[in-house]
Amino acid sequence: MRRRRVAVAAGFCASFLLGSVLNVLFAPGSEPPRPGQSPGPSPAPGPGRRGGRGELARQIRARYEEVQRYSRGGPAPGAGRPERRRLMDLAPGGPGLQRPRPPRARPLPDGAPGWPPAPGPGSPDPVPRLGCAALRNVSGTQYVGSGYTKAVYRVRLPGGAAVALKAVDFSGHDLGSCVREFGARRGCYRLAAHKLLKEMVLLERLRHPNVLQLYGYCYQDSEDIPDTLTTITELGAPVEMIQLLQTSWEDRFRICLSLGRLLHHLAHSPLGSVTLLDFRPRQFVLVDGELKVTDLDDARVEETPCSSSADCVLEFPARNFTLPCSAQGWCEGMNEKRNLYNAYRFFFTYLLPHSAPPSLRPLLDSIVNATGELTWGVDETLAQLEKVLHLYRSGQYLQNSTAGSRAEYQRLPDSTIPQEDYRCWPSYHHGGCLLSVFSLAEAVDVCESHAQCRAFVVTNQTTWTGRQLVFFKTGWSHVVPDLNKTTYVRASG
Repeated sequence: MRRRRVAVAAGFCASFLLGSVLNVLFAPGSEPPRPGQSPGPSPAPGPGRRGGRGELARQIRARYEEVQRYSRGGPAPGAGRPERRRLMDLAPGGPGLQRPRPPRARPLPDGAPGWPPAPGPGSPDPVPRLGCAALRNVSGTQYVGSGYTKAVYRVRLPGGAAVALKAVDFSGHDLGSCVREFGARRGCYRLAAHKLLKEMVLLERLRHPNVLQLYGYCYQDSEDIPDTLTTITELGAPVEMIQLLQTSWEDRFRICLSLGRLLHHLAHSPLGSVTLLDFRPRQFVLVDGELKVTDLDDARVEETPCSSSADCVLEFPARNFTLPCSAQGWCEGMNEKRNLYNAYRFFFTYLLPHSAPPSLRPLLDSIVNATGELTWGVDETLAQLEKVLHLYRSGQYLQNSTAGSRAEYQRLPDSTIPQEDYRCWPSYHHGGCLLSVFSLAEAVDVCESHAQCRAFVVTNQTTWTGRQLVFFKTGWSHVVPDLNKTTYVRASG
């Protein structure tokens, strides 16, 4: 969005305010930057710099061509005709970074990718694009973190919505090492910005419920570099494995199912089979319990070329796999299998089997073992995960677990037991025993299996699978009215 310069004092003040706020937001480092902190001057290029400016230009061209390939791919789901608008003049040898032009501007230069694609009439949940205007008067700015290239901030828009902002980290390793090598701060920013632009393209072209949603972008001047790029995305919570291990199996299974659906989408995307070269929990976030990939600047679409299977060795720290070389000279399914084994070693092996319903454990063990040995592809893996969901959501997994005599329980409608809690694991409530059940019969079975349970309270709250949440209690000496709950107390000893 092009910044208009106006002569009136009010316009000048508004522009100054926007620039001040965004300079604070988008000049991040390993620690939150102080307002007004300068990233420092560009060092002069030294005579011993390896490759010089020509090597830097070559790297910029390579990243530019990569962005072109992804932006020219087949139509992404819901994408219509690209707008006649330029994000920046990325063409190597061009005039440098330019402000975005409105649709009435001159045509795009040959080879420059148009962005963003306008959602077509049948697009699911089209989101209006946000720009610099949306970032005026943001509040609640919080530094989230930074990686090799980018830094992330959390802000609240004037309307109250919280979003994530991503920008090149001026104090990060990527930009810093480039400046030390080539001594060209603007050129190095341009090189790093291509990774951010690549991520923008992929977030749009790979639209999926388990891919972080791109809301828009903004250009603004930052210190000595004009037109720095910031992306505006959906906000998620970091994936903390230690915390996930303490959550219910149902929520952990949801994360694994989300990942299976994502990997299936990446294997059959409009761009081809996409692999995540940097596949770690920190590359994902949780949004309302769903796992979403957020970091795509290290994704790759091209399969590995080969002349024999010796060229198709998939290497991991614990073991290696040799895949076949196709007659067309590509390693068969390497992108898909790399994603799948990483899903096994970072997620499935920790989150799937532990504290699962006993009748589902054989099937869950099969999923873990098959992905750990790469005997299944993503299609079969997802099919088995969906089967687990069906068995769990329909209650079929209970067919062999509800037999046997049960104690009698008296129903007390519109009531609850406010105290008399005990702890169980895993529980939705850290101070008590709050579990999900498919039916009243399962709630009775759970209470019978806990030595300290003498009563339970059925709430009107449900989990993502539609199961009801139930509090289990040590007794029922103090029952109080509650229209949203029903209490069941053991009638016999």
